[in-house]
Amino acid sequence: MDQISTLPGESPVLPKLFQPEIEDIKERILVRIRPDLERIETEMNRLLTTSVPLISVVGRYILRSGGKRLRPLLMILSARLCGYRGNRDVPLSVVFEFLHAASLLHDDVVDHAELRRSKPAANTIWGNPAVVLVGDFLYSKAILMTVGYDNMRILEVLSQATTLMSEGEVLQMVRSDDLEVEEKEYLEIITRKTAVLISAACHIGAIFGGGGAEEESALRSFGLSLGLAFQLIDDALDYMGSPNELGKPVGNDLREGKATLPLICALMNGRSAEKNRLREIFSGEEITQEAFDEIRNLVIRSGGIEYTQRLAMEYVQKAKAALHIFPSNPTKTLLCDMADYVIYRRV
Repeated sequence: MDQISTLPGESPVLPKLFQPEIEDIKERILVRIRPDLERIETEMNRLLTTSVPLISVVGRYILRSGGKRLRPLLMILSARLCGYRGNRDVPLSVVFEFLHAASLLHDDVVDHAELRRSKPAANTIWGNPAVVLVGDFLYSKAILMTVGYDNMRILEVLSQATTLMSEGEVLQMVRSDDLEVEEKEYLEIITRKTAVLISAACHIGAIFGGGGAEEESALRSFGLSLGLAFQLIDDALDYMGSPNELGKPVGNDLREGKATLPLICALMNGRSAEKNRLREIFSGEEITQEAFDEIRNLVIRSGGIEYTQRLAMEYVQKAKAALHIFPSNPTKTLLCDMADYVIYRRV
């Protein structure tokens, strides 16, 4: 894959020659996934209908706020790669969007977030108690929907994933405002918080699609590596993106006291005076825009963004390599295209 080029004093940028190919990949993906996206949206709307109006209102608010539907799409495509051709895949795929939405609602309460995907965070409209309870409903609904498939292995994989996700949330909370987080621990946090649910979507797709042990293992590994790459790029974008693209303030992780990989790298590679300044800003009561710009420049100079992007590229290559056991076909090509696009996305 093309290497990231860096201009003096600027953040790493994508190779210019790669830009047309990025747009080609994006268009190919959109054309192929549009029918499945429409089925997912219809099913989500149906499943959110309850006798308690507030649940439907808050649930639809978070689910209609611009999500990519990556997790349900990966479940559907993984099942299809293993030979599934029926129409019962969509309700099961929605389980993963419900779980993801529930985690976002809970995250926003814990982080006191004000924006989510360019809109006011749900907790700023309905308050923390209502949002936590709606998140609990989405979790419970997801498990109930899974039980309806009468497959103990699917339920077991999902339960393991949600347990790890909860552990990841607690681990991140414990290490909040701690600048001495090491790369290994950071990777453990994002594995549990993000990658395990994406991995479970792919793994359960393989089980549901009738894949054997080898297919299950391959798709589980594909999802885990893809999930890690996805979160690494998210964390890089928090330093090099824009508020309009991200739908939330740039530097959000830093202001919430989260030491992500770009910052960890800066602390490892920066000069002594820079490290001391970084610690001073990070431990302050409020991080102003000027202070964030100072840290962002330090992160860029230290190679933190470039290192994070390169590691994400490595995980994408691992993800694609995990699919080698499957014969070439349009679904495999689509999954590889989605993996490539994870690296170059801006949102």
